[in-house]
Amino acid sequence: MTETVQLAYQDLWHRCFAEEDQQARQELVEKYVKVVKYVAGRMAIGLPHYVEFNDLLSAGLLGLIQAIDNFDYHRGIKFETYAIPRIRGSILDELRSQDWFPRSLRRKAKLLEEAYACLEVRLGRPATDQEVARELKIDVRDLDDLLGEVAVASIMSLDADSSTEENDQSTSLGDYLADPRSGDVEKMLAEQEMRELIAQRLTELPEKEQLVLVLYYYEELTLKEIGEILDVTESRVCQIHTKAILRLKGKIQRHEGKQSIGQLTAEIRERQVRVESEPELQAPSHLVKSIQSVNVMACVSLLPLLLYRLLGGTLL
Repeated sequence: MTETVQLAYQDLWHRCFAEEDQQARQELVEKYVKVVKYVAGRMAIGLPHYVEFNDLLSAGLLGLIQAIDNFDYHRGIKFETYAIPRIRGSILDELRSQDWFPRSLRRKAKLLEEAYACLEVRLGRPATDQEVARELKIDVRDLDDLLGEVAVASIMSLDADSSTEENDQSTSLGDYLADPRSGDVEKMLAEQEMRELIAQRLTELPEKEQLVLVLYYYEELTLKEIGEILDVTESRVCQIHTKAILRLKGKIQRHEGKQSIGQLTAEIRERQVRVESEPELQAPSHLVKSIQSVNVMACVSLLPLLLYRLLGGTLL
């Protein structure tokens, strides 16, 4: 027979149920929350490391509240005796609801784990596949299939420390994952090589074609404005631009560059000085942007747009 005991916090239980006092109910939850911590602490020992203890507490707290609401305080038994199985069941239900691994495969994984542990203790060394298969009374081929099925049960936290030494520079597994925001290294290297190649071949174009490319792609002038500067028609500028692109594309394909991009910089700077010193060569100020000094980085800034044209409209 169940031994009748004096129920703790008798006055709170009376207020909670006889008087339907919600404050008393809240106080009971606070009094018995230590029971939840006890149950969660015991269950956490056998759970994987990636299960958070706070999640166990949250699930157990729901079980405690349900136990308080359903408890008959007139029966004369300890509340802990009634609540602990229900808190444990609430935690298990929560774990099972979040478990993506089928219970049948979980049992197989447990069986394999026990077989490996038992053989290692018995033999004093790691067991071979043949020995494990004999222990489980299955073929080696079936053991391979079983290992493949339970392989997905091996989960590691990305926040787990992967370093073997305890120091301030410890790393986690997540640090070794590729950043989805970063570009493909191989593609980036290919683009860098293409830019360097374009920069080398760009200096071999005629001066007028170089200037058209700089004004169009770097200074972002329209064909009409470039025509005003060169004193040619808009269609003529379009022809020069087309010839420059075709010539540059051919040079890249033949790999016949000879000069450096520094020469292009010097030539464009020299032309700018000449235009500024001779008023008759200057275009109307309301039509043309001022041509600023073009350095190496300015010329390199042309390359993404040029790549788009040279590669048939595929922007890198």
